[in-house]
Amino acid sequence: MKKGLMILIILLLGIMIVCYIGSKKEPVGEDEMKTNKINIEINGKNYTATLEDNETTRKLIEELPLEITMDELNGNEKYYYLSTSLPTNTQSVKNIEVGDIMLYGDDCFVIFYESFKTSYSYTRIGKIENPSSLKEDVGEKSIEVLITK
Repeated sequence: MKKGLMILIILLLGIMIVCYIGSKKEPVGEDEMKTNKINIEINGKNYTATLEDNETTRKLIEELPLEITMDELNGNEKYYYLSTSLPTNTQSVKNIEVGDIMLYGDDCFVIFYESFKTSYSYTRIGKIENPSSLKEDVGEKSIEVLITK
């Protein structure tokens, strides 16, 4: 009787371990975070962005691909309110640079095309590489953006 009960307990524990392992969501692959890059197509022009290694970018990568229309704000940024909230780690960044990609609050995705000083706090997402023509490419109106891995 004791032997049978012990076997039953071991079997149940084994089943519970298998269920637990199977229910865990697959994290973003290690290779993806090593490259830390995404592609951003703005009005047909392709850019590469290097991402920060943080919880925000890992969650953002899970949401890709994103096809969005970003609106103009203040003559220095394009923004889009995401349908889901992302984890945040806000900090006073003090200086915005051309090509910075930030999260304002927990759902406002922002691409900056001008450099300036700021008192606002953001969560850093990444930076567009070689943003020299970014201002020209985004123009003064809303833009169509496709973000992919």
